[in-house]
Amino acid sequence: MKTSLLIALSSFAMVHGAFAAQQRPNILFVLSDDHSHPFIGCYGRKELKTPNLDRIAAEGMMFRRMFTGAPQCVPSRATIMTGRSPVAARITRFSSPLPRDEITFPEILRSEAGYFAGVCGRSYHLDGSGRAPAATEAVFDEQQMRTFQERFDFVDATGQENVPAKMNEFFDQRPKDKPFFLWVNFSDPHHPWTSGKNPPDPAKLEVPGFLPDLPGIREDLSRYEGEIEHCDGDFQRVLDIVKERAGLDNTLILFMGDNGMAFPSGKGSLHDPGLNVPLLAWWPGVVKPGGDTSALISGEDIAPTCLEAAGLKVPQRISGVSFLPLLKGESFPNERKYIFAERGPHGSSTFDLNTAASSVDYSRCVRSARYKLIYNVTPHQRYAPVDSAGGPGWKDIVKAHEEKTLATGFEELWFTNPRPVYELYDLEADPHELHNLYGQKELDEVTLELKTVLQRKMILDFDYLPLPIAADPKGKGKSAAKSKADPKRAEMFKKLDTDHDGRLSKAEFSGKRDPADAAAWFKARDVDHSGDIDEAEYTASTVPNPPQK
Repeated sequence: MKTSLLIALSSFAMVHGAFAAQQRPNILFVLSDDHSHPFIGCYGRKELKTPNLDRIAAEGMMFRRMFTGAPQCVPSRATIMTGRSPVAARITRFSSPLPRDEITFPEILRSEAGYFAGVCGRSYHLDGSGRAPAATEAVFDEQQMRTFQERFDFVDATGQENVPAKMNEFFDQRPKDKPFFLWVNFSDPHHPWTSGKNPPDPAKLEVPGFLPDLPGIREDLSRYEGEIEHCDGDFQRVLDIVKERAGLDNTLILFMGDNGMAFPSGKGSLHDPGLNVPLLAWWPGVVKPGGDTSALISGEDIAPTCLEAAGLKVPQRISGVSFLPLLKGESFPNERKYIFAERGPHGSSTFDLNTAASSVDYSRCVRSARYKLIYNVTPHQRYAPVDSAGGPGWKDIVKAHEEKTLATGFEELWFTNPRPVYELYDLEADPHELHNLYGQKELDEVTLELKTVLQRKMILDFDYLPLPIAADPKGKGKSAAKSKADPKRAEMFKKLDTDHDGRLSKAEFSGKRDPADAAAWFKARDVDHSGDIDEAEYTASTVPNPPQK
C-alpha cells in the first residue's frame, strides 16, 4: 500500500463519514512477539527501517505508554483477549489454557454484533502448551479444555510464514455481509533473531540506557532490529491482503507488541522494557493523522476499546478502560492513574533448587506516570534473562560482572542475591530503573500510596500471593479504616447507588450536577481508576483538592 492510497482512503472516509458511522468497523489486530517500545522507526530509532509501520503511525496515532498485563506471551495475551488481569482470568501458569468460562472480546463481537472472527499466524498461546507432557494432555483432552475452535470462526496457528495463505482462507470463508475481526500473530521479533536479512550495523546502533554498552549487546540489538524490519515487511503484506479482500476504508487497525524484548530487564521482567510495547492505531475518518499520546494504557484496555468501537456495551467483568475517546480525538476523563502487571512461571519446566527467575518468578507491580513499585515475592530466585541467557549479550554482562567492570546500577539490579522484596523507582529522575529508592523516608507517602492501590488490585483479582500491606497484629486495621470514613457520605452513597451494586457509575455519581464539575470530582474520587466509585472511595474523609474552575 502506497502513501497515496492511505491518504485517498482517509479522504474517502471523511467525505462518506455519515455512511461509515452507521457501519460497524472491521478490526485488524496485529500482534508482534517480544517487541519493546521504542523499537520502531517512528518512536525515534533512526537506524530502524520500518516504513510501513511508520506510515501507519504518521497517518494514525502512536501510543508511548502502552503496558502489557504481563511480561510473558501467555498471560499478556489472556489480558488482551479478556480485558482482565492474568490472575483474574486464571492464567497463572504459562502453559495454561484459557478457562472455558472466561469470555474473550471477539466472542462478544461475534454474538452481539455479528462479526466473523479469526486468528492466524504464530500460536495464539491460549489453548495450552503444544509441547505439554502426556499427563497434561490427558487432562486437557478429558476435560475438553482447549476451547479456541469454539471461540472463533477461523483458527490457525501454523506460523508467520503461512499468514498470507491463511488470511485468504479466512476471507474465503467470511460471509460478505459480516464485519470481521482478524487477529494476526507474528513470530518476529521473538528470540532467536534469525529472520533479518540486512540488520543494522552494530557499531552504529544507539544502545538504550537500560543496557550496558558491550559488544555482545550491540550484536544482539542488531539481530533483534533486523527481525523488526522483517516484521515490517510482513505487516505490509497483511495490509495488502486486507485491502484486496475487504477494503480498508472502514477498518480499525491496531498494531501492538505482546510483551517486551528478550533482553536483560526486558521479557520476564516488570521493568519498563518488559512491559512497555508499541501500540499504533489507524482508522480513516476517525483517528486523525499524527496522533501521539503519552497516556497510560494497559493491555486490559484493548478489549473494551474494540467493543466500544463496534458500538457495544462493555461487560462489567472487564476491568480495562476504553481509550476510544483518544482515538476519536475527544477528551479522556477516564485516563488511568496506574497500570498493573504480574509475573509468574515462564515456560513449562518444573522447579528445582537451581531454577532461576527466568523460569519461575512471582512478582507484581504498579506504575503511575512518575513512580513504579515492584513487589518480588520470590526474591531468592537468582536473576537471569528469559530466552537469551546463552547469547552474546548476557555472556558479556556476566564477564563484566566477574571482572568487576559492570556499572553499579546494572550490578545491583542483576547480581544482588537475594533480590530486594520491593523496588521503587522515580521514573522521571531514573527512567531506566537502575536506582532502587525503596525505604527512603521522603518517599514513604508515595510507597504507601502505591502499596495501597496494588493491594486493592490484588484483592479484587483474588490474587493468591501475600498482600503487600501486612495485617495489623493488634486488630486495629478494621477500626482504623472505619474511622477514616465519613458516615454522612456513607448514607449519601446508598442513596446515589440506585442499582444497589455497591458501586457508583458516572451517571449515578453525577446526578443533576454540572457535567464538567461532576466529571472532575468523579476522576478525583475514582482512586483506582476502575471506571466506577466504590463505597470506600466515596466515603473517604481524605479527599483531593476541589477541581479548579
